[in-house]
Amino acid sequence: MELHQLEAFSAVMSAGSITGAARLLRRSQPGVSRTIQDLEQEIGYALFHRNGPRVTPTDRAFLLYAEVERALVGLERIRASALAIGRDEAPPLRIAATPALAAALVPRALSRLEPGVAPRETNVLGASAEQVVQALLSRAVDVGIATLPLDHGALLLHYVIEAPCVAVVSRDDPLANAPVIELRNLAHRRIATVGNRYRLRRRIGQALESAGFASAIVFESNASLNAVMAAQANLAVAVVDPATAFGTPVDGVVTRRLDVEIPFFYGVVTSADKARSPAVDALIEAIDAVSHELLPGATRHHAARHDTLLSEPVQPRVRNGRRSTRHPAGAEA
Repeated sequence: MELHQLEAFSAVMSAGSITGAARLLRRSQPGVSRTIQDLEQEIGYALFHRNGPRVTPTDRAFLLYAEVERALVGLERIRASALAIGRDEAPPLRIAATPALAAALVPRALSRLEPGVAPRETNVLGASAEQVVQALLSRAVDVGIATLPLDHGALLLHYVIEAPCVAVVSRDDPLANAPVIELRNLAHRRIATVGNRYRLRRRIGQALESAGFASAIVFESNASLNAVMAAQANLAVAVVDPATAFGTPVDGVVTRRLDVEIPFFYGVVTSADKARSPAVDALIEAIDAVSHELLPGATRHHAARHDTLLSEPVQPRVRNGRRSTRHPAGAEA
């Protein structure tokens, strides 16, 4: 199996046709077709169903594609690192984060790094929390930012950030006039939210069940920004994490506090047995500082509280309580 075969396979998967792949690779169409046939002959099974100029990937092709992409990305990382070494520079900083955190926190944190510490090149991978963990375990990235749980023996959790979820409504929605939206006022409203049932979605579901109307969720997505867009379209009231609401603002909507505090937890993690660069250490602290500036009510917790935080029930918002305490950047509850 040769590199040009993997590149041809990846291009066909991306383009959806041999002709499109040839255009991407700047090779001849017959040449790409022969390369794919050679690859299929070598591995012993068909990768595509042929239908004229277009091809349809087989189930096996999709399984192989995930591996091939990892390999090709790895080769690109090696290339970038080799060039950095030749320039006597630090290698690129590689970050994996869930999409909301990648968009809201990472660019702002990177802008805080001092010139002598900031990397010349940065790669940011937006992925699910499970994929963030996998990227760290495979050493594909240097640092990960993801929602809890993040309890893995091979990872070092540096701290946990907690901030309350919010409601996002269309600007012309009657609820937009209230500074705080009471959960009971959503009883007869459509609700849009995130869909991962083992992370934030679980706590949102618990809050709605306590209010007696769990069936009100009519729009679920793996990306909270999609829920916000549903609110913009007057399709639903979005109950989402504050990183999305405050970090990627959308025209035509307003963000309001909820009377029930639904905690949004995320952490910053690195490989436990991998030495950290000055850029990684600086980014870890910058993420903390940006979190406190951007997210109202943000609290930093010691990593040792991971399990305790996840076991605490959703509670009504209180004044001067632990959950309304805002700790300075670097301080831990």
